[in-house]
Amino acid sequence: MAPSHEAGTLHAPGSGQTAIVPSWLRAPDDVNELLPALWARTVERGADGALRVGGASVADLAATHGTPLFVLDEVDFRARATAFRDAFADAFADLCGGADVYYAAKSFMATGVGRWLAEDGLSLDAASAGEMELGLRGGVPGSRIAFHGNNKSRAELRGALERGVGRVVVDNLTEVEVLADVARELGVVAPVMIRVTVGVEAHTHSYIATAHEDQKFGLSLAGGGAEAAVAAVLARPELRLLGLHSHIGSQIFDMSGFEVSARRLLGLHARVEREHGVAMPEVDLGGGYGMAYTSEHEPLAPAEIAGRLAQIVERECRAEGVAVPRVSVEPGRSISGPSTFTLYEVGNVKDVELGGGASRRYVAVDGGMSDNIRTALYDADYSATLASRHSAAPAVLSRVVGKHCESGDVVVKDEFLPGDTGRGDLVAVPGTGAYCRSMASNYNQLPRPGVVAVRDGAARVLVRRETPEDLLALDAG
Repeated sequence: MAPSHEAGTLHAPGSGQTAIVPSWLRAPDDVNELLPALWARTVERGADGALRVGGASVADLAATHGTPLFVLDEVDFRARATAFRDAFADAFADLCGGADVYYAAKSFMATGVGRWLAEDGLSLDAASAGEMELGLRGGVPGSRIAFHGNNKSRAELRGALERGVGRVVVDNLTEVEVLADVARELGVVAPVMIRVTVGVEAHTHSYIATAHEDQKFGLSLAGGGAEAAVAAVLARPELRLLGLHSHIGSQIFDMSGFEVSARRLLGLHARVEREHGVAMPEVDLGGGYGMAYTSEHEPLAPAEIAGRLAQIVERECRAEGVAVPRVSVEPGRSISGPSTFTLYEVGNVKDVELGGGASRRYVAVDGGMSDNIRTALYDADYSATLASRHSAAPAVLSRVVGKHCESGDVVVKDEFLPGDTGRGDLVAVPGTGAYCRSMASNYNQLPRPGVVAVRDGAARVLVRRETPEDLLALDAG
């Protein structure tokens, strides 16, 4: 995910102002138009110009549930999840009897989501006891949960084994011993996968690249840590080695990194089976497939990703002379991200002179970095649209900012909004289903927004909006 660059000037139509914009952003012919790639599938403009999702008007949602509000299109979420499920089942059917898709709880999790996953036959990737508990309460069987994390506590490992998780992805040699001791205490055999750092530099932001050598995750392939972990797991009868796991990062569009990762991981898989005389029935190829936040992003379809990975796995296993293990993947944000938009109410709007004839319009909304930290944290790009009405006003290059006491409190760095956007209007920011609510904070003591799932004209609260009383309840003074 490349950050945007200030790459020249562009005159916003009719604004009479010159503003600095990223090279990929173009002035729209119709400022009311929605780019389908950026929005959940049931989002449309109604006859009154207001956005509708799942048959419900955003004006009604704002009136009933308040703003800011995360609005989730249930039909879209479940369709994306089942598209990955079906694409990988089909692509790997003849190689290993199918494949398993693990939803990333860290992107967004609620018991309602767990219920959808259970009903639709997906598995769950949990990185904490809390994420695991939400999945279990939603009905995901423990056997379909993978427990991740680079620093799992003894209590978390014990809880995972007591709940019968299908795999514990071990991250370091210390954890191998702790997990084995806990399994012995419980009188169970713990199913283990080893997270391998394969040395691949994923084409993404450095903060979300997870398979290069100099970072906190996994056991190094090049440094011998992965093979040492294999020996350590096999030496403990309380552990059962299912296979190897790799994850190279997130928001990835280039398949070449997955090809290199799969080749290295399957090479180690073959060596372990030959040298230790054990059969490892599974391999996890990770995921983190990219999604479209703006018009610059072109994500791959699930069927294309699955087909290309199946070709890679078949070729590498044939070259190594080993049977194809059961494959699992972790699509990450590409399921939850596009399914949700954030609805804000506009407050103050002002133009700031930048000098040299350039200016920037600032559109302030009632949320900000407390509900979307990704712009400040990763320099992430987002889009936005006027959501509550049609506008015939010319498009003006704008920056959508929050209400927090930080100059870095930016939600959308650059977007064309109608020139008459003003106080009381609703603005929607698409693609906020992943890592926005789950990374939200109470900065400046703002309560976190709620999440509603919309389907067939009805909205159902998945996560209720916090109140000032919720914050005060934590104050021991």
